[in-house]
Amino acid sequence: MLIETLGPVLVANRGEIARRVIRTVQRLGLRAIAVHSEADGDLPFVREADEAVLIGPANPAQSYLDADKVLEAARATGAKAIHPGYGFLAENVAFARAVIDAGLVWIGPSPEAIDKMGDKINARNLMEKAGVPVAAGTREPVTDLSLALKAADAIGYPVMVKAAGGGGGIGMSVAHDDEGLAKAFEQAARAAARFSGDALDGPAVLLERYIERARHVEVQILGLPDGRVVALGERDCSVQRRHQKVVEESPSPGITPELRERMLAAAVRAGEAVGYLGAGTVECLVDADRQDFVFLEMNTRLQVEHPVTELVTGLDLVELQLRVAAGESPEVRPTSTGHAIEFRVYAEDPRRFLPGPGTITAWVEPGGAGVRVDSGYAAGNTVTPFYDPLLAKLCVHGETRAEALEKGRKAVDAFVVEGPKNNLPFCAELLDNAEFVTGVYDTGLVGRMRA
Repeated sequence: MLIETLGPVLVANRGEIARRVIRTVQRLGLRAIAVHSEADGDLPFVREADEAVLIGPANPAQSYLDADKVLEAARATGAKAIHPGYGFLAENVAFARAVIDAGLVWIGPSPEAIDKMGDKINARNLMEKAGVPVAAGTREPVTDLSLALKAADAIGYPVMVKAAGGGGGIGMSVAHDDEGLAKAFEQAARAAARFSGDALDGPAVLLERYIERARHVEVQILGLPDGRVVALGERDCSVQRRHQKVVEESPSPGITPELRERMLAAAVRAGEAVGYLGAGTVECLVDADRQDFVFLEMNTRLQVEHPVTELVTGLDLVELQLRVAAGESPEVRPTSTGHAIEFRVYAEDPRRFLPGPGTITAWVEPGGAGVRVDSGYAAGNTVTPFYDPLLAKLCVHGETRAEALEKGRKAVDAFVVEGPKNNLPFCAELLDNAEFVTGVYDTGLVGRMRA
């Protein structure tokens, strides 16, 4: 299949990622079709698509998460392929299979790969078998507290407690003793039940040794139809609140060249172990000594933070996704040039990080060389409480990290968002934080800033 025959492409998402995918689809000469809820009818991605279909009310369960409505929109518009973006249905195995069964091209990895990596316990065991380092932890689902207490005793405190399914840090917490484990297990079990439904044997929970003062570093991979898996470099995602990423950068200032090479090689093995196709990310934790790493999880989709990889490599990851989906195996020889940083601009309180929806009364994006803004909103739009509060991704690129930091300061200061609360003041604060500026930080940074 030639890429020219891939369209029209339906983008099964909203906001900034829908807008970003639409941009590449149209640049390649393909028609881009948007789907939207009643709440999103006036957002930029709807206007910029070649065609837009209303699929339901604001509640995502009745619109963006309704697979039948998305597929009906594809049939009604003559779409030949579906790009899921991230979130919503992007890692939904049943939806991926339904797209393929409908005779459409699924722009993503195989349903089998999604399935294998969607369960953290199964993924962990598979990676260990493939020779990818993993932390000490449970190899079977932990379904009740008594089993969790036994597992924690064997692993040793502190332990990270996670729901086996789902992603994005949801259902994760650290336990330092038996009392803390009881609370953490209950939280993870509730999250596991939401992800997996009413499991007969109880919700599945994973326990792993907690790595203190770790860095969160991930590797972008691309699986090609000819069987090759290529590593496209790493991103540091250690600036987090409540295990949710806020700022990402590439290359990571916290790893050595030797450790980088080992991580890239392990990520390739991970992709090969599941026959990975398309863009994906292997997430890892790097220990406090910056000498070693362990596998965390694999995201079988395009990442929110993919622009930093694009800025340092000059690649268009969405275009590569489309080409791979069309059966092409492009020659990709990535080289990293300069330094890139992404700041996620959220409609949220900059101190407590609680969502702050509202109508945008002023919106002025910064510009200039080395500045990129992937936004989902404009002046006059309303940020509703129905969806993730991400407004935009402010990205900067410089020849050095110091230059990127300086561009970041100027761009954050020039970005005007009025109406809803937003975290631009936090971004400015971070850019003056000594730990962040020196690059010697870990996943506890934001917690220390707010202590």
